[in-house]
Amino acid sequence: QVQLVESGGGLVQAGGSLRLSCTVSGTVFSMAAMGWYRQAPGKERELVARITSGGSAYSADSVKGRFFISRDNSKSTVYLQMNSLKSEDTGVYFCRATRGSIIDSWGQGTQVTVSS
Repeated sequence: QVQLVESGGGLVQAGGSLRLSCTVSGTVFSMAAMGWYRQAPGKERELVARITSGGSAYSADSVKGRFFISRDNSKSTVYLQMNSLKSEDTGVYFCRATRGSIIDSWGQGTQVTVSS
């Protein structure tokens, strides 16, 4: 059973930084693509950043240049470094692991609140 556990959320002032972590168990982490999504109150869940098993990264236009995704295969962990946070970055952040049609698993989410 694949399990994802997020951590690192919290309350931060606008302009500040946070680093989210997501540790994966129950699968070969290095073969999975990893993504960070967020869901703001009253809005649909959206992709924030994604990194392939080979290390190619993608980030949404809304966070480009501010958020950076990375992975450490030795720790089975994916990170989301969030800088220059804005109030519109507030939401629950979810980690997702995918591997073709074999794996599609989500974490429980971690709350990020940015105060203006």
